[in-house]
Amino acid sequence: MAIKTKSERGPAGTLTVDDLTRAIKNSIDRTGMKEEEARAMAQHVLNFFGYSERIIDNVLEPEDRDAFYMLEDSGILTTEREETTLYDGREWRIHYWMFRKDRIAELVEAQRAKEEAERMSSVYDDVPEDFWASRREKAEQPK
Repeated sequence: MAIKTKSERGPAGTLTVDDLTRAIKNSIDRTGMKEEEARAMAQHVLNFFGYSERIIDNVLEPEDRDAFYMLEDSGILTTEREETTLYDGREWRIHYWMFRKDRIAELVEAQRAKEEAERMSSVYDDVPEDFWASRREKAEQPK
């Protein structure tokens, strides 16, 4: 199965590995989840969904479900429940997982802004410390 990795927004809000990686990094661990871990989790989760908007909970193993609950706590995933009546009259509940694309877009934008702020250093960051010391000395001298 091919996974789209370019971070271009498709017409229907296609979710990419890059976007989900950024959202995971920005939501789960504010102290800095490693890029490789976030990307592995993003690929793992996207593999369950494929091209679907939602998946049925029954396909998940317990450890996968734990990861989904963690993503639900961070606002990336949400659940939906459908109830149907079986032929014999019993009620049957089906649980689904879905992406919260609006929340993911917020987290992606916040992560991009954070990355941009880190890239955009102040012009003063490049000025050597001894320059500031000489400027202070000149300011302290009486005129």
